[in-house]
Amino acid sequence: MQPEGPYRFTEASGVCQVGSAWWAVDGQDRLMTVAVLEGPAAADQPWREAFTNAADTLAQTPGGPRYVNADFAAARPWVAYPAEVENAADKLFGLLGMPLRSPHLEPVGDLATRAMPATTPVAPATPTSGVPASGQPASGVPISGIPSSGVPVSGAPGSGAPPVWAAHATGSPVVATPPTDPPAAHPGPADPVPAHDPFASPARRIQPSPQPRPRTGLRLGVAALALAVLAAGGGLAVWAVTRGADAPPPAGPAGAFPTVTPAAGFRPWSQAAPYSAQERALATAAPGLVFVEAVFNGYLRDGRTGALLNPTPVTFQRRCSGFVVDPAGHVLTNGQCVAPDEPVARERALYTLGRILVAGKKLTSGALDGWVRSRTAGTRFTGKEPDRPPSSQVFVQLNQATGGLTGTPAIAGEVVRTRAADAGDLALVKVARPDLPGVELGDAAALTPGGVVVVAGYHTVDADFRDATYTLRSKTVQVTATDTGQGTVPLFRIGDDIGIYSHGGVALDPAGRVVGVLTNDRSGAGGANRAVVPVTAARELLAEAGVAPTLGDADRLYRRGLDAYFTGRDATAVSQLDAVARGGNGNELAEAYRQSAADRQQLTAAAPEQSNLPTVLFSGLGGALLAALAIGVVLLARRRSRR
Repeated sequence: MQPEGPYRFTEASGVCQVGSAWWAVDGQDRLMTVAVLEGPAAADQPWREAFTNAADTLAQTPGGPRYVNADFAAARPWVAYPAEVENAADKLFGLLGMPLRSPHLEPVGDLATRAMPATTPVAPATPTSGVPASGQPASGVPISGIPSSGVPVSGAPGSGAPPVWAAHATGSPVVATPPTDPPAAHPGPADPVPAHDPFASPARRIQPSPQPRPRTGLRLGVAALALAVLAAGGGLAVWAVTRGADAPPPAGPAGAFPTVTPAAGFRPWSQAAPYSAQERALATAAPGLVFVEAVFNGYLRDGRTGALLNPTPVTFQRRCSGFVVDPAGHVLTNGQCVAPDEPVARERALYTLGRILVAGKKLTSGALDGWVRSRTAGTRFTGKEPDRPPSSQVFVQLNQATGGLTGTPAIAGEVVRTRAADAGDLALVKVARPDLPGVELGDAAALTPGGVVVVAGYHTVDADFRDATYTLRSKTVQVTATDTGQGTVPLFRIGDDIGIYSHGGVALDPAGRVVGVLTNDRSGAGGANRAVVPVTAARELLAEAGVAPTLGDADRLYRRGLDAYFTGRDATAVSQLDAVARGGNGNELAEAYRQSAADRQQLTAAAPEQSNLPTVLFSGLGGALLAALAIGVVLLARRRSRR
């Protein structure tokens, strides 16, 4: 039975006692290799952990195969590699001590039903078949969670050794001990020694037939041919291993995000496993995300008399996230952030004035909430003139941002168009600088309950938000439900959030395209930003304003450079990403990935040159074949002459 996953499986390419490898095709018709942990091993936690750690160890080993998709939490864990990464599944199962064999060979029992080796998955105590000792792969990178007490050894038929999962059921440990002397290949049962018969006659009852004439020539010919075949097999094996050692990192993006939580770490900004679908999606979209800060200035007045509650104006800020949608400098963000409704702005202004009174000892901090509630209904927030609205300014910053900044590198902007809170809660801002890095809009069909997306927006860990440092944060989250109770635009709920400043941030598909905009979940979750406005509402707002979302030339070149980076074409990646970095559009990630590609290129150049052993072996193979043919011809001629 084929494993479940985002691929169409075509043919099994290898099997072993704990799993199998498959040829498969992804959603973009690219050929993949998928390694699957199966049978009792898939139900055994030590084997599951060993499978996961082996895949991660290979991915972190220089020159090792890196997977583009995986689901280690599935009933049958699997790892997907691009087809051009040769021998990836063989290396994975080989690291576990379970080499693959051809599925077309005669199987030893059914793969799904035969017993697993009576061991826990461990690394060899002494090097066996090229696997180092001490629980480490060939690269020297330890595989966490795999003990180093012995090698996986297949239980001999009829040995009575319990399978590894039986130990977990009964509580009795199973200890695997490597044999002192390696057994012969495919050992068979010993010939039985007949018991002595005291009544048997010493004379032979049946006389043996005369010995046939030895066919020395035929045997020599067969031996020569066998030698040639072995030479061919050895040459092919060494050539395949040599090629696999220099395989480039895998291509992407994957057809879907894995359902497991990505490994912790910043590469270079957001938490994602190296070379994973999450990393590529974030690398693609992150340069076009911006930190948004709106500054409001006005006066609080008595609603009946117009008298000022305070003689000086009140100034407050609202902070959120946004993203650039075209080279002209149009930014989409959250509506209530840059253009809040009057009651929202009035309450925020009252709290700002209240804190000023607390600082001046005219109000206690414990009485602040009550003071605001008592004045909310009878107060207005206006401009300098009672009939004018308060003034506002909008500033955006790329990459890492600083709160309260109104000069360079902050870029001034103005609100062009908004959508009400119950119609998508969006705003379109035009900034004063063109040719900023942008994002690509995707399809809202990616937002389906049960689906997985990556969300990204700005966040800070500083205590004082006013001059705090804000950086991008991301998470892989699951879409949990749809919500039609917050207005005319159906929203989607997600299972987690990334902080209060993330509204206006994005939900991304595996290609790094924006499929939704983060907003406040007013129906629950403590007001967290766990609601997603589908990208269709954003497209409608842009159409109303006459703005066509599009990528600039630098954006397209950057994406081509990323494609070269993630497929191991380092020279191309360095050239294209360097051109983007020198273009000065503020894309700091272009320089980060250019440097990473350059470092990887240097490591590759410093590695030993590819061995010429395959050439030598193939030359020897040709000589062996010619010799075998010559011997066969001579022997055949002699045999005919004797007749």
